[in-house]
Amino acid sequence: MAGYHQAGYAVVGVALSMSPADEEDYLAIRGDITEAETAQRVVDRALDRFGQRSLAIEYASYGLRVNAVSLGVIKTPAHDPASYTEMGGLHPLGRVGEVADVVEGVLYLEQAMFVTGETLHIDGGQAAGH
Repeated sequence: MAGYHQAGYAVVGVALSMSPADEEDYLAIRGDITEAETAQRVVDRALDRFGQRSLAIEYASYGLRVNAVSLGVIKTPAHDPASYTEMGGLHPLGRVGEVADVVEGVLYLEQAMFVTGETLHIDGGQAAGH
């Protein structure tokens, strides 16, 4: 989030432990994004707050790109630090992710001008082969 936020982009953050934010260009939504109700709430609130961002295919000819990020377990206040070793075993790389891992992936998408309509899995290989 910090990388995009510092670059001046509007950001929507969604997590079970999301704290409210009082920033014009940052929308924090508490919830489980795997639940349809939360996903719909994210879309509705983002559209209300920032206006209408459509599907990659519809706006590619205008130079607009739409990508998503799918995370594995990332070291955040949502998890007990004592659980990181055990949760690391769920990832083929053998560790949980760091916030810096997420920032690097998101900044990659920002710089990869020929990438659109993709979901980048930042999950230590957890989704590989599924």
